[in-house]
Amino acid sequence: MYMAKVVGSVVSTQKDRSLVGRKLMIVQPVNSDGQAVRHEEVAADSVGAGIGEYVLLVRGAGARRATPEEIAKDVNDCSIVGIIDRFDK
Repeated sequence: MYMAKVVGSVVSTQKDRSLVGRKLMIVQPVNSDGQAVRHEEVAADSVGAGIGEYVLLVRGAGARRATPEEIAKDVNDCSIVGIIDRFDK
């Protein structure tokens, strides 16, 4: 799992059927101090996160499992699976 901040959204009217009805968000991976690491990427939102919130991301097979089971072929490689309330160090 990774931490990120939601910094925007993506609108795509033409996309694979496994992404229809899913919100696509631009996320900036961060460290536990909230500082940006790596580059921004797009993640499918499965929890209703909003811009400005810190979230938990999963990638690869974990991201595909975050999709409802009835979708046989999910092209998703990055999913938001949780909203971070706070960082305790």
